[in-house]
Amino acid sequence: MQWLPLTFLSAFCIATADALTRKYLQGYTARDLVIIRFGMPGLLLLPLLAVQPMPELAIEFWYWTAALVPLEVTAMLLYSQAIRDTSLSLTLPYLAFTPVFNTLTGYVVLNEQVSMLGFGGIVLVVFGAWLLNLEHARGERFDVLAPFRAIISERGSRLMLITAALYSMTSVLGKGALAYTTPLFFGTFYYVIIGFIVIVVFSLGANSTVHVLWRRPAAHLAIGVFMAIMVVSHFFAIQHVEVAYMIAVKRTSLLFGILYSVLLFHERARVEHFLAGGLMLVGVNLIAGY
Repeated sequence: MQWLPLTFLSAFCIATADALTRKYLQGYTARDLVIIRFGMPGLLLLPLLAVQPMPELAIEFWYWTAALVPLEVTAMLLYSQAIRDTSLSLTLPYLAFTPVFNTLTGYVVLNEQVSMLGFGGIVLVVFGAWLLNLEHARGERFDVLAPFRAIISERGSRLMLITAALYSMTSVLGKGALAYTTPLFFGTFYYVIIGFIVIVVFSLGANSTVHVLWRRPAAHLAIGVFMAIMVVSHFFAIQHVEVAYMIAVKRTSLLFGILYSVLLFHERARVEHFLAGGLMLVGVNLIAGY
């Protein structure tokens, strides 16, 4: 069970990076946020990568990685827009759908299966999403379907739901690549490569935004540190357990996010937000077979 504390560490770090992003990076474009959230940890992890011996990598490793990188960057673009523009309590809970999607992607790509309790978990996740948007059902007439329509109409929630689907693919692709190397090498190599690609691509042309890395160095460094710890602990954890299990526990980050929204941003989180987050966590843990 060594993967469990590593997963909680990863969850805490991603939630903290999200909170720092929302607090200090208001007004940044989505491109700016991607540069910081990939470029900064990539730079920080570069020395750790440099001191490791280069393993002999099979051609399959490069196939997995080539498929993984564009999906990861796209997911981060959508993720950054969602947490920048919308309350954390109304966006982060939709990440609980990732392990729901993992029940399909994990089976198709890695032949991993969840337990028989998975169906009950899916029901709880869907009900949690409904409860999260319960305020949209209130009015002159109570509309039981309004919260589901709100998922479509609320831009931040919609972006995060798409992000959850993308992360269900990147998580299984990442584990596929991990089969050919070690967690420490892949975690550092992966973010260094993504950071390098993002910095190079976004520095091309007249609309270069790479200079944003030095706009607020202290805040960017803090975000980079938490992102770096998150990715290394993520791959150490996922090596030892099925993807849906690990991602289910990692989604405790959504509860950290709701707490941050109240403590740091003084957002008025409704009781149903916390209840919804709790139900969704119960659901994803049932999916994981707990």
